[in-house]
Amino acid sequence: MKQRFSLYSGATLLAACGLLYTANAQTQGAGPPTTIKHRTNRGEASAPTAGSTSPTSPINYAGGPLIPNPVIYLIWYGNWNQSNGSDTPSGQQIVRDFANAIGGSPYYAINKTYSTGGYTINGGVTFGGEASDAYSRGSRLRDADILTIINNAINKGGLPYDANGVYFVLSSSDVNETSGFCRTYCGWHTSGNASAGHVRYSFVGNANRCLSGCAAQTTGPNGNAGVDGMISVIAHELEEAATDADPRSGWTDSGGAENADKCAWTFGNTQLLPSGAYYNLTLGSRNYLIQRNLAHGVSGGSGVGDYCARTYSNGAISQ
Repeated sequence: MKQRFSLYSGATLLAACGLLYTANAQTQGAGPPTTIKHRTNRGEASAPTAGSTSPTSPINYAGGPLIPNPVIYLIWYGNWNQSNGSDTPSGQQIVRDFANAIGGSPYYAINKTYSTGGYTINGGVTFGGEASDAYSRGSRLRDADILTIINNAINKGGLPYDANGVYFVLSSSDVNETSGFCRTYCGWHTSGNASAGHVRYSFVGNANRCLSGCAAQTTGPNGNAGVDGMISVIAHELEEAATDADPRSGWTDSGGAENADKCAWTFGNTQLLPSGAYYNLTLGSRNYLIQRNLAHGVSGGSGVGDYCARTYSNGAISQ
């Protein structure tokens, strides 16, 4: 199953968390995929949506694999040396800094609450490396191309095969993922079989292609609205890959929503920078606006339950 989230386009919201599910064609190596759509077009007039502090509907474990200590691998697809102010080396550095800082953070520690079935998530994440791919599959990608891009990177020695890896294909803003990027989703994750073995992987496109749909604001805290928007999507897919590595076999609710889906496009308490950008987390030396994640079985304002949170530390959440 692919977990996707994106621009909401006029249908009635079907669940309390604001999710709308529609079936799509099956991706190579994955189970039945699902599209998850969310309202995104909020504009700049007000702060990003804080979201509810009430407990959500329960999330449950189906007995499948988790990734206790995921390793992030990045594949820069397209042209990341452009003069458009977003697909740039400095934009790449924002992502690298996030990949190096997310592990051990109070934000990622939320995923500790999903330790079960012999899997202990301790909050660790490692940045394992990166590779570049200059349009090997063209500028119009299909879903199946994403696994091919990853397979090529591994087979050609650009990246190692890692059973604990989460491989991210990050496309420059001139690339279209034709199954619905910017129209019905901003990113997705799934699993499949590469030549070297079973892999967990994700597609995330540069939000600069459609800021009104795939970014919460058009001024980013790091001065690159497209890449700043990508960071929240990458975080979403990373935490879902860790807690539901082979989609719908790990942690989901009764409707198939994963942990990050249940808190998508909500940011809790935010602060305003002089630039006019909002942020809600500081990781390493950078500020980020990153969506909240679901903390499972924790104490909140209405007792023990599942709550959207910004951080988790010493058994307590901040929302």
